[in-house]
Amino acid sequence: MISLEKIQNAAKRIEKVVYHTPFAYAPSLSQKVGNEIYLKKENLQITGAFKLRGAFNKIASLPEEKRRKGVIAASAGNHAQGVAFSANYFNIPSIIVMPEATPLTKISGVKEYGGEVVLAGNNYDEAYEYAVKLAKEKELEFIHPFADEEVMAGQGSIALEMLKEVPNLECLIVPIGGGGLISGIASAAKQINPHIKVIGVTAEGAPAMRLSFLSGSVQDSSFVKTIADGIAVRDTSPVTYEIIKEIVDDIVEVDDEEIANAILFLMERHKVVVEGAGAVGVAALLHHKIKFGSPKKVGVVISGGNIDVTMINLIIEKGLLKSHRKMKLVITLIDKPGALESLTEILSEEKANIVSIGYDRTDLNLAIGDANVSVALETRGLEHQESIKRALHKNGFRFVVE
Repeated sequence: MISLEKIQNAAKRIEKVVYHTPFAYAPSLSQKVGNEIYLKKENLQITGAFKLRGAFNKIASLPEEKRRKGVIAASAGNHAQGVAFSANYFNIPSIIVMPEATPLTKISGVKEYGGEVVLAGNNYDEAYEYAVKLAKEKELEFIHPFADEEVMAGQGSIALEMLKEVPNLECLIVPIGGGGLISGIASAAKQINPHIKVIGVTAEGAPAMRLSFLSGSVQDSSFVKTIADGIAVRDTSPVTYEIIKEIVDDIVEVDDEEIANAILFLMERHKVVVEGAGAVGVAALLHHKIKFGSPKKVGVVISGGNIDVTMINLIIEKGLLKSHRKMKLVITLIDKPGALESLTEILSEEKANIVSIGYDRTDLNLAIGDANVSVALETRGLEHQESIKRALHKNGFRFVVE
């Protein structure tokens, strides 16, 4: 693991630049899951994510002659902004290689901090390969986003802050992409309190580290696909894997719908805006992926808030569907006067609010004389949705839930 002394030195090195983010009790979440939950809000960090800690510590620890030449990094966004901000602080050039599908908000953030953006590859790992090649060509210092002791030590400063404010924490829940965040946090936490539990959370669409942890050997993925772009890492780092397998207690996973539901929950109930990667810990709690046995005092790392505004509508839509506050149906009825009216009367009796409706009699799969009605409804939970379905069945309507 990373030594506690190295992490404490990192904390001192970054303290004048990095924001000491709030570590706040979460009443709504605590009540919902039956544990005492505290949120470490790294979404409020200067660059919008925890990555500034590790990036600044690494660049600050470089010998002057190396630092002066400039730095290069590969990142899906948050590490990029951390490196660009830190390079700008030291008045040195920086090149950031980002995947081609990186959200505009993260690209803009890098440019605002003075970094030069190069788009290459379909994911982090392809961007990384290009950045390593470019680093050799231009003789620049490569700042790894996670597989570096100084980077991990910087991230470990989060645990120092959490345990200073709430010393009797029993469990920490931490997102996992490449594994640098949890490696630093677990290293610090376990040396301060060997009995504390550290649980990682991966996205279902980026399972490499979890599969490696469960199998006991390094496993890579063939591809990644998740709304949690900040942890969309295809391949397992042997460096962080060795730390994680020794000191992390468990790794669970959440899917995109669960992540979306957590983002919506945090927006509505805690007035906190987070990106997909930042919400995975809360998603794991909301969807009972972690079994505590008895009530525990739990710290959850909200790792970042750099969500692309163009995705927020999609996130809200997925969150509403997952939380049973919206449902979509395709209902087949006889195409005759009054048929649609009888359908809407049933929905009205069930107090289901129609958000949108479409009518199609041209589908080739339909029998002659039938029509499909596509309807989106606002609902009040799973029980309400089941009542709507029973009413439709009772009145002879055929339907499928989208």
